[in-house]
Amino acid sequence: MAEPTPRRNEPRLRPAPLIFEPAEAAADPEHFFDLESIEDPRALLARATELTQAFRAAADRAVEYQAVAAAQLADPRRFDRLTPADIAEQAEWTEDYAKKMVEFGRDLLEGNTEGCTSADPV
Repeated sequence: MAEPTPRRNEPRLRPAPLIFEPAEAAADPEHFFDLESIEDPRALLARATELTQAFRAAADRAVEYQAVAAAQLADPRRFDRLTPADIAEQAEWTEDYAKKMVEFGRDLLEGNTEGCTSADPV
């Protein structure tokens, strides 16, 4: 399970870098961050674990940015604000999840992260 995402007052751990692959390597379905070329199982486990942690950290950060964007789009002070249903449709979420994301985003914007244990508001 992913570690809780650090909040604004906690330092973020730096996961392993996600090295971007050349287009020709990415087009090969058998090629994945050069893992297929690692023969030593210990090295393979270590690098695959680093990638797993990096992807989890990236996903947690992306969810936080989604929540902030949802909160900003639903801000009643905006003349072009969106309803939770509109946000849900745009993000391909359920309306209930969109409402939770708006609240989570408001908490992040206000710095109220007490009680938030992960980037996922559910």
